[in-house]
Amino acid sequence: MSAHSSRLLVFAVTTVRCQSCGAQPLRLAPLARAYSIDSPTLTGGSQKPQAIQKLEKLSNSHSLTHRNLSAVASSLKGQCRPLSRFDFLDVGAVEENIKKALTCRVLRRFIVNPDIASLIADHLDSDLSENRAVIFECNPGPGVLTRTLLNAGAQRVVALESEKTFLPDLQALESSLDGQLEVVHCDFFKLDPIGKGPMKPPAMYTEKLFNDLGITEVPWTADVPVKVIGIFSQRNERNMLWKLVYALYERLSVFRYGRVELVMFISEKEYTKLTANPGDLRQYQALGVLWQMACDIQLLHKEPWSSFVTTSKHGGPAIPRSMLPFAFPCLEQFTNDHLCLVRMTPRRDLFTDSLTTSNSATLVMMIKQCLAKRKAKLVDRLNSWSPGSGQKLLKQLELPEDIFTGHVYPEEYKQLFLAMEHSEEFLQSWLYEEILENTQNTGFQ
Repeated sequence: MSAHSSRLLVFAVTTVRCQSCGAQPLRLAPLARAYSIDSPTLTGGSQKPQAIQKLEKLSNSHSLTHRNLSAVASSLKGQCRPLSRFDFLDVGAVEENIKKALTCRVLRRFIVNPDIASLIADHLDSDLSENRAVIFECNPGPGVLTRTLLNAGAQRVVALESEKTFLPDLQALESSLDGQLEVVHCDFFKLDPIGKGPMKPPAMYTEKLFNDLGITEVPWTADVPVKVIGIFSQRNERNMLWKLVYALYERLSVFRYGRVELVMFISEKEYTKLTANPGDLRQYQALGVLWQMACDIQLLHKEPWSSFVTTSKHGGPAIPRSMLPFAFPCLEQFTNDHLCLVRMTPRRDLFTDSLTTSNSATLVMMIKQCLAKRKAKLVDRLNSWSPGSGQKLLKQLELPEDIFTGHVYPEEYKQLFLAMEHSEEFLQSWLYEEILENTQNTGFQ
């Protein structure tokens, strides 16, 4: 049989219909939506719950079809071949992926549910099909999302894996493809550590990573060059958000190469703070204002944390449960039961002639100091920097003279900073003379 005929055969297998009876084509049953990892099966129990057995049966039949199609395609071009919509990679059985994930001995969350992986790929569909950006996947682990992205048409996925345990399987997958996947022993969250000199993986400098991958800088107003997908670590989630926002405003680290987009799972608690509105004096903080000013923030999905496999050195639940209403009745509405899939796209118009990387650090410091006391009057803060200038600036921006710092919108803070930059009454060093507030009051808590 010729190679052309074999390709037609692959297509025919997926679309065959019984002509005599007019039956519909065979459709694979979807996997169950979500599950809990608290089952005894995952901790050494001898019997499998019926739901897990059903998941495994569906996953195995689904994977067998994928393997059969891949086998035909592989016979045409050998082991290294580009993927097509009819040539699927086997994502593996759910239970097997759970076992692989549980070999990790550090605090990590893993995506093992193919439905969650497919949901992420669906949100990236247009980017994958049009080959718009390089996809950085942070800590893929068993590689369920990796394979799903490739099945969805991703032409270039860079798997940044920090644990050596998962590297052999990922590297085997890399060698079986034709350049769509690159595996790097690297921890995205440890890029550009403080200090200089030689460095051992998984820590790495962004410059080396991007140079090795052949990714060059593009203008800030160009399309998104890289999309970073992953899950923020619970242990240092807030510190990582601060590190990234500092780098964004100064165009350092990954943002040196353009408007790098983040598509990340973050805790419900942090998402609430990042997107809080003025007037919510408890949640509206400097970190959220800076992210809202710099990026378009879009909530794509909320998933119960029980749908993820979470590993820990000491075992037990590694994600805090929601606040107990009987212990904190006034905080009952603030829960932390979900991880939020959030897209953060840097704005093209963030930088202007007056707001550049040379003075953006001053803007960041201004925001932090204004929101250190969210019930303070903004005019008092401005007058402390330049006596008598506060009323003029607020009148110029058409803001009430008695407005609190916690009632000012992010865009209004940006306009305030630009007005101060153009004012002769404020010197470039005006803010550096101010003593920094205690870190507990500046949003680092």
